[in-house]
Order: sequence, then structure tokens, then C-alpha cells
Amino acid sequence: MGLITSFIDFILHIDRHLVEIIMVYGPWTYFVLFLIIFSETGFVVTPFLPGDSLLFVIGALGASKALNFKLALILLILAAIGGNILNYFIGKIIGHKLLGMKNSRIIKKEYLYKTQAFYKRHGGKAIILSRFLPIIRTFAPFVAGLGKMSFTRFFIYNFIGGVSWVMLFMFTGFFFGNIPAVKQNFTYVIFGIIFISMLPTVIPYIQSKRR
Repeated sequence: MGLITSFIDFILHIDRHLVEIIMVYGPWTYFVLFLIIFSETGFVVTPFLPGDSLLFVIGALGASKALNFKLALILLILAAIGGNILNYFIGKIIGHKLLGMKNSRIIKKEYLYKTQAFYKRHGGKAIILSRFLPIIRTFAPFVAGLGKMSFTRFFIYNFIGGVSWVMLFMFTGFFFGNIPAVKQNFTYVIFGIIFISMLPTVIPYIQSKRR
């Protein structure tokens, strides 16, 4: 429980923790941020890592000059695109083996099935749309590789989605993150971002339970 509580505290007070990371690690902070975004999209076992809220806070810190906004923007776009590419090849090369493992706890089948249903509804553009849906964005490239989508087609969607996702949240944080009312209620803002981003996945789940 202590680890879960610490993780929740990190997410809800990510602005304070990120400032602490900058103070401790200095330039290495960019490498830490790169790894978080890369891992959140690159491995099916890490959908719990912060994505939308982290990008928003990075944008806000970029506006206040605590971080180099342009450098962070470029690095995190590369992380988002590169993470998806790794996840695609994991799905393509060993996806069926992972799914075939008896009593496998590596991959949550529930998330996998939801992502497959999402693909059926939206086709290839699901790679772009999934960027804005926590958990599904982690499983989308894996399912694309598993489903044998051509790499060229995947890369085009992946590039558009990765650039759009990072730019949207970082620029939103850049322009709105340092407004006094937002800064004074930053925890509520982060909670709001998490809540709104989870709605597209939570609502269908509730509807299916009711049915």
C-alpha cells in the first residue's frame, strides 16, 4: 500500500516532484523524462506511468524557464514515436508467444481486448486516436504489430499521433500552466486532466457492465 500511495502522491503532485528531480539531476532530467514517456508507450506492462499530466507539467515548467521547452518538446516527441515503434515490434515478433503463455500475468487480457475492439471501430487511425486514451495508447502499437499492420502504414499514423499528443499537452501547459488560478490549484488541475483523459475508457466499461 505504501508504494501505491507514494505513486498516487507523485502523480497528483507531479509539479513539485518534477521540480525536485530538476534540482537533483539537472540536465539528466531530460533523460529521465525521455525514459518515462518512452516506457509509457513502449512496454505493455507500464500503462500506469504518467503521460498527459506529465506533458502538461513539462510545458508549464518550460514556460517558467525551469526547463528548456524546445529541447524537451523534441526529445519527448522522439520518445513517444520511438516507444510505439518498440512496442509494435514486440507485438509483431513475440506477441503471440506472450499471449500463449499459460496463466500469463505479463499482459492484461482485458486491456488487450478493449484495444482490439477499438481497432475494429476505427481502423488504422486508431493509432492516432489511441494517443489520447490512457492504457489503450500503451496497447495500441502492440496490437498493431500483433495484427500484422505494415510498418510503413503504422509509422505514418504513429508519427502523426506522437507529434500531436506531445505538442497538444505541452503547449497547453506552456500557455495555461502558469496562470495564477491554475498554479494555486495545480493538484486539482492534474486530477482533472487524469479524470477527463480516462472518461473515454471508463464510460464504455460502465455501459458494458450495465448491459
